[in-house]
Amino acid sequence: MGRVIHFDLEAQDPDRAMRFYQEVFQWQFSKWDGPLEYWLIKTGADEEPGIDGGLTRTEGDKPETTNTIAVENLDLVLERLRQSGGKIIREKGAIPAVGWIAYCTDTEGNYFGVIENDGEAR
Repeated sequence: MGRVIHFDLEAQDPDRAMRFYQEVFQWQFSKWDGPLEYWLIKTGADEEPGIDGGLTRTEGDKPETTNTIAVENLDLVLERLRQSGGKIIREKGAIPAVGWIAYCTDTEGNYFGVIENDGEAR
């Protein structure tokens, strides 16, 4: 069963967005040591219900929020998605040392990510 495990926020001004979420919700941000301009978001204690996320600079005019769903077999899920009327917007690609990710839409146009964890991904 796939489960939402992560969210991504986009911002035209990441510093401004971080200040907002820190002040309003006391979220904590840390710069990711990876190839992208990306900050990890800690939204609460691990023992509390909820998920953590990330923040990146937007690539478009309108920032989006993207939920990411974890699956055991990304290729199988993408095939099921196609057969069920969904669309793959960004094909499967590696997040080095994290896993394989693709971005899709459902039959209603809702955008989401699907990830298969794999520490060997390159």
